Amino acid sequence: MIEFVFAPDDAARVRFAFSPLLELVRSLRVLADPSGHALHLPWVHGVRPRLRGLDMAPLLAAVPAWGYIPDFLTPPPGTPLPDLDAELEIVRSTPPEVVAAELLWTERGGRAGPERLAMAAEPERTLETLVGLLERYWAAAVEPYWPRLRDLLEGDVLRRARALAAHGTAGVFGDLHDDVSWRSGTLRVDRRWEFRGELLGRGLLLVPSAFVWPNVSVMVPPYQPMLSYPPNGVGTLWETGRDQGAGSHALAALIGRRRAELLTALATPASTTELAARMGVTAGAVSQHLGVLRACGLVTGHRLGRRVLYARTPSGDALAAPAHR
Repeated sequence: MIEFVFAPDDAARVRFAFSPLLELVRSLRVLADPSGHALHLPWVHGVRPRLRGLDMAPLLAAVPAWGYIPDFLTPPPGTPLPDLDAELEIVRSTPPEVVAAELLWTERGGRAGPERLAMAAEPERTLETLVGLLERYWAAAVEPYWPRLRDLLEGDVLRRARALAAHGTAGVFGDLHDDVSWRSGTLRVDRRWEFRGELLGRGLLLVPSAFVWPNVSVMVPPYQPMLSYPPNGVGTLWETGRDQGAGSHALAALIGRRRAELLTALATPASTTELAARMGVTAGAVSQHLGVLRACGLVTGHRLGRRVLYARTPSGDALAAPAHR
């Protein structure tokens, strides 16, 4: 069991971010064991042909199908909207002794396998190899899907930040994950290893991750305390416009087929570009329909950096909800 003990100022320092590097690293675990991450099978089938000719052995040795992932490969993001290149620079700057120690560490006092032992014996060379492979793997396996992933992650950050402002920490942790519980100022995460400690004014970083599904992941001091969890709406991540359909016939008859499709698709916040790609129409057409939906109070836009994410309002949720008989 992991237990983070909050002081009053720690509750005020709960913050959100997402990490391209975390998605990149966690996706390796999905690739190594697709059966444990069945939700992502469409992605697995799509990327395997792209990986032909890329030597994945060092990456898969560093990131096993289960167990401990060396923390230096997933440094806590320092900004709400991090850049992959900046995150890889942080990995590159990891001291060799940290690389070696984390490659050798195993849960429950076991012994590292021969691949990890060989990598830990040459930490500088290993670090250079891993960073180079991560760059190539990103280009082949994650970057083509990044707009869709980014919209999902940004949408969850937006949703959780609003819950934090409206309901405090209890409102954020209440539906985060079945393995996470909040009671009397202590956050408990059901894990196979033990940790209990105070946050000591560092607060907690919450990082949604599509590829961490169906689990959660925890990072403890000396790193910034961090909890990674599956974002809301991850179950629809790989759906296409045909999968989603046009919504109910009644909704389409009321507001038009395209607008019904948009309202249904916005169960998860998304950008104009992502909505256009999902629906197979132009961004301009999507913008026109979103303008009508906004004027009717059914959707709203939220700026995150240079991008605008659209989300349903409570009225939009009520209209798009399936009818119960």
